[in-house]
Parts: sequence; C-alpha cells; structure tokens
Amino acid sequence: MDIIYALIDFILHIDDHLVEIVNNYQTWTYLILFLIIFAETGLVVTPFLPGDSLLFATGAIIAKPETDLNILFMWVLLMVAGILGDLVNYHIGKYIGPKAFSGKYKFLKKEYLEKTEKFYDKYGGKTIIYARFVPIVRTFAPFVAGVGSMSYAKFASYNVIGAILWVTSFLFIGYFFGGLPIIKDNFTIVVFAIIILSILPPIVEVAREKYGKKKGAE
Repeated sequence: MDIIYALIDFILHIDDHLVEIVNNYQTWTYLILFLIIFAETGLVVTPFLPGDSLLFATGAIIAKPETDLNILFMWVLLMVAGILGDLVNYHIGKYIGPKAFSGKYKFLKKEYLEKTEKFYDKYGGKTIIYARFVPIVRTFAPFVAGVGSMSYAKFASYNVIGAILWVTSFLFIGYFFGGLPIIKDNFTIVVFAIIILSILPPIVEVAREKYGKKKGAE
C-alpha cells in the first residue's frame, strides 16, 4: 500500500518531485526520465507509470530559467525511449504470447488485453499511434501487436510515428504553456485533466458499446 500511495503522490505532485530529481541528480535526470518512459511503454508490468503528465511536467520544468536541462536533447532522448520501449514490448509479446494473461500474474489483467484488442478491432495498425495517447492501452498495444499477426516492418513504422507525435506534443505543450501562472498555480488540477482526457476515449467507447448492446437487446 505504501508503494501505491507513493506512486499516487508522485503523479499528483509530479512537478514538485521532478524539481527534486533535477536538483538532486542534475544530469542524471536524463537517464531517470529515459528509464521511466522506456518502462512505461516497454514493460507490460508497469502500465501504472506516468507518461503524458510526466512529459508535460518535464517540458514545464525545463522551461524554467534556473533549469540547466536542454529541451532538444530531452526531446530526442525521450522519443528514443518511447520507440525502444514499444520495440521491446512487441518482442516480449512475440515471445510470451497470450499465456501471460492466464491469470497467473495479477498485474497482467485480461481486461487490459481485451481493451487493447478492441482498439485494434476499430483502428487496426494505427492503434500503435492512437494508443500512445491512452494510458494502459499505450503499454499493451505493442505487446498485443507482437502476440498477433502484425509484421515487424508495419509495426516499426507506426511505432516511430506514434513516439514522435506523443513525446513532441506533451513535452512542448508543457515547455511553452507550463509556465503560465494559471497552470503553475493549479498544476495538480492540470495533471488530473490530462489523465481524465487521456482515459476518456476508451471510457466513452465502452459506455457506447454497452448502451448499444442494451438497446439492441430491447
């Protein structure tokens, strides 16, 4: 439970925690953020790690005059982290397959797999791109691509495009707008908004599907 509380606190006050990381680790911050983004996209056991909010907060903190981190270097580094993460996840899916969701591992819930499969049913290969902007689905999309029949060449192109769009959008939105007084003074609310907007599409999709089934049954 302590780990869960610590994670929630980190996500909700991610700006404060990132400032601490930058102050304490300085140049090592590049590696720390690289590993977080890599793990969030590359390991099916860590879908709970922050992605969108981390990128946004990182951009906002780099924009501060007192921060020595370079926005362009961070941009390239985190894109590489996202690309490599999905790449590793794809090959894990290829190797392990659906047996990972047999119920043996509690953190690998079958509902996550089913939610991602629905994304594939609707968007096909472009799921790799769209999923970048949806927590949890983002982590499982490359894994499911590896489990399924998507070719590596096709996956690789969607992977690169998705990583570029995802990292660029959130990192630079944070960089250019994170310093505005209204955002600085309400950063926790902004983080909440980012999370809600990210998970809203699949929630709407599930609700629409259930409503459609209910209506069809009548």
